[in-house]
Amino acid sequence: MNITIHEALRAYIDPLTEHEYAALERSILTEGCRDALVCWGDVLIDGHNRYAICQKHQIPFKVVQNDNFSNIEDVQLWMIDNHLARRSVSDFQRGMLALRKKEIITARTKHHDTNAPSVEGEADIAVPVIKPTQSRQEIAREAGISSNAVVQIEKIQRTASPALVQAVRDGTISISAAAAVASLPDEEQQAAVAGGRKELQQAARQVREKIREQKAPTKIAKQVAESEESSDVNNGNAVTSHHYGGDAEVPVLQQKIIALQSENAALLKKIAELQAALEKVHTGSY
Repeated sequence: MNITIHEALRAYIDPLTEHEYAALERSILTEGCRDALVCWGDVLIDGHNRYAICQKHQIPFKVVQNDNFSNIEDVQLWMIDNHLARRSVSDFQRGMLALRKKEIITARTKHHDTNAPSVEGEADIAVPVIKPTQSRQEIAREAGISSNAVVQIEKIQRTASPALVQAVRDGTISISAAAAVASLPDEEQQAAVAGGRKELQQAARQVREKIREQKAPTKIAKQVAESEESSDVNNGNAVTSHHYGGDAEVPVLQQKIIALQSENAALLKKIAELQAALEKVHTGSY
């Protein structure tokens, strides 16, 4: 039969790496094309790599039809679910696929809401609509990854350079490290990618250390403010409780409270310095 390659569909799913493609080619050359290609009419929707290898080496293959689609979006959703079911798909690819699924369903829902029938009588016609995936928890469950990984993948989508995205796909850098490097300007991202795995890890480490340093003063200020607020409350209670015993005790209590506040602030500052020193010694995993 005549098979048509739909370029948008072929590009929709991330391509195999060179290593994966070579392994698939060896398998087909040794055992033949065991899995049938799937077509929607004459459009190939699953098995693009197998088809290319079979064509190259003149290896026979089987084709099965799937006609349960009404439009190209249905095909895309089926392709996503089909790939999410495969164990060989990486966590990054799973997250990207689940986010793409959300985009398709959300766009479809908006289109349906905009074009909903308003004529009396037509409103009774039931039109099946898939509920869009909204929360990161739902997306994470769909992809089989953590909610934190979804947040990191969204950041990579927004700010990572193409070179950095490819490094994540290739497994050169982890999702969490890539999300950190994605905070850098494009030029610095590209330089880190060009430097290889160690350079990427070093760049991610530096970004994380900078973020921790920026958060430390804020954390200490919050702790001091909470301490002072607590002291103010205690001060008010002390004044109230001792007022009937004599006003002369109030200045003495206030001086003690001020001294305790000063001592507490000094201790918090010392703790922050020790924490910063420990963080520099113990780096995180990448």
